[in-house]
Amino acid sequence: MDVPVPGDYDLSFDLRPDAPSLVDVRRWMATILADAPEEFRFDAMLIGTELVSNAYDHARGPRAIRVCRPADGRVVRIEVDDGSPRDHPVLGRSRINDSRGRGLVLVAQLAQRWGEELHARGKTVWAELTMA
Repeated sequence: MDVPVPGDYDLSFDLRPDAPSLVDVRRWMATILADAPEEFRFDAMLIGTELVSNAYDHARGPRAIRVCRPADGRVVRIEVDDGSPRDHPVLGRSRINDSRGRGLVLVAQLAQRWGEELHARGKTVWAELTMA
């Protein structure tokens, strides 16, 4: 597990099919955001979990998650790569009786900005949070 150093950092976690569970991803994020306020850290971990879950449910590998944090530490960007350039993230509608479709709704409510970037081998879905 990577441990951040003071200043800018961009840490990634490989999400191969035989690699970590969502619990492992949350632990990794909690470690690298340990100095952040608890509410911010929990929001970031929820966003990371939702983006990773979507990558597994709706896209093919290879997959990875990155946490990018500049030295000032105010904006954290969470990025999840996958190998499916045609499967775009879709903001669903959260309904009380539905057990699915809330992931990007949560991301959109918790993040200041989110989106996707297409590249030659797939896409990156990202979300940015600003620490108060």
